[in-house]
Amino acid sequence: MNKKLIILLTVLIDILGIGIIIPVLPFYVESFGASAFVVTLLFAVFSLFAFFSAPLLGALSDKIGRRPILIISIFSTAVGWLVFAAATNIYWLFIGRIIDGIAAGNFPIAQSYLVDIAKTDKERTTNLGLIGAIFGIGLIIGPLLGGALSQISLSLPFWLVGGLAIFNTVLAFFSLPETNQNINKETVLSFNPFKAIVSALTKDNLRAGFIAWFLFGLALAGQQAILALYLESAFNFNPLAISLVLMGMGVILVVNQAVMLKKVWLKYFSEEKLIASFMIILTFGFIILGFSFLVSLAIGLFFLSVSQSILRVVMTSQITKDGDIREQGMILGVLSSVMSLSMIIGPIVAGVLFTQQIYLPFIAGAGFTFLAFIIIFYHKKKRSQKVLISEEELIISEQKIEFTA
Repeated sequence: MNKKLIILLTVLIDILGIGIIIPVLPFYVESFGASAFVVTLLFAVFSLFAFFSAPLLGALSDKIGRRPILIISIFSTAVGWLVFAAATNIYWLFIGRIIDGIAAGNFPIAQSYLVDIAKTDKERTTNLGLIGAIFGIGLIIGPLLGGALSQISLSLPFWLVGGLAIFNTVLAFFSLPETNQNINKETVLSFNPFKAIVSALTKDNLRAGFIAWFLFGLALAGQQAILALYLESAFNFNPLAISLVLMGMGVILVVNQAVMLKKVWLKYFSEEKLIASFMIILTFGFIILGFSFLVSLAIGLFFLSVSQSILRVVMTSQITKDGDIREQGMILGVLSSVMSLSMIIGPIVAGVLFTQQIYLPFIAGAGFTFLAFIIIFYHKKKRSQKVLISEEELIISEQKIEFTA
């Protein structure tokens, strides 16, 4: 079977599980008597452990290969969801999320696979876009399954997710090949995620991208953590209605990344222009969401779906493009860790703001994305000035050589 197809199928099963649980999670947790803030803490605790594990797993995949790390990660996801489904109290819910977070390397390692097999920059971006499209497909099918199964039992979707992850582990073990042709056995492993992040931030060509990525993650993490709660509070949506909303967002994401990304966005615009433009669109999307009208909800979610689907792919591609080819796993691991850090802070901030006023998390999201835009704009301007200075120095050098001759 084609390498790319196997990887995408593996990702699909993993993302399908995520799509199944998103609309049901708040209602399942609240059935234990937990508050809305505890719901956001469950998002945060997974991200906390993923924050520590992702850079290590990414670097380990550079050192020993992608295949074994991905298999271990998928199996951890299976165990985590099965514990979550069997929970008898709130403490077991947290244990289940911790187990899943300890080896949460599925997504960055799958990205590393597709970066490994890409032959050109455009193919790399397109491959990363395919993962995004698979994510959208999971958000189309998954929420519908989750919403339907929740009508039978609130725990049933989580049992299904655990079962799918077990199947995914078996599929990866017997079918997934190794794709890392640049294994670097000299890669130094560190259990300190801050070391990898600080190391990445010391590089001028990566610093602005990582900071913007963190702010982008803060905005998205807050929205993801409170969206179901917001739809329930502001519009009285039940799990099935929330599932349909997520399905609509998934359709937009799939069309945008599987078709529009290659046919329109990458064809007519540079990656830098796409990042700046869609960051502004995302900012407006957050602002519009806070108005609590069905029309503004539809427009805001459309803006969010279109912009974040492009930004996830293009920002990742731009940052990996600027890094060392032998450190792709590490860079993607740091990206994942930075996103995990934002998903620790983002849900907590959103949870606190939500308990004050339900629209405040969206205002905060708009602030984060606009700040990211400013950083990107400043970095682009600074880089353009450096290029101009380098060109002037080259011209002067050539003139000196001609004069000497």
